[in-house]
Amino acid sequence: MSEQLIAVLDWAALLCILAGAMLSLVAGVGLIRFPDLLSRMHTAAKPQILGLLLVLVGIGLRLVPVETNVFSVGTLVLVGLFQMVTIPVAGHITARVGYRTGRIDEESLARDELAERLEARPADEER
Repeated sequence: MSEQLIAVLDWAALLCILAGAMLSLVAGVGLIRFPDLLSRMHTAAKPQILGLLLVLVGIGLRLVPVETNVFSVGTLVLVGLFQMVTIPVAGHITARVGYRTGRIDEESLARDELAERLEARPADEER
């Protein structure tokens, strides 16, 4: 690869890593500053996954010109896919547990669809 292309990839990688780190920092601050469970759940899932993906893209751009046998771009793709699958599931489970234990402020909800579904459910199906 030419030196100019490597320099451009390095700068693009640097920008992606910095943007991802900033999003992760904002997500961490949001976890501390937001008042209720739903807001914290949102800030833990949305910007965190985008920040992680930006960091992975930055690392991948940096690895393209200097491919090593130990660590490849395929590993980064697997890490990104695993995180994209597990983070939304964890957020969903957190919200359900918070709802069922009464830790969600019902005044902050615009519409409570889960309550409607639980009320419509027959009593013998409830666990």
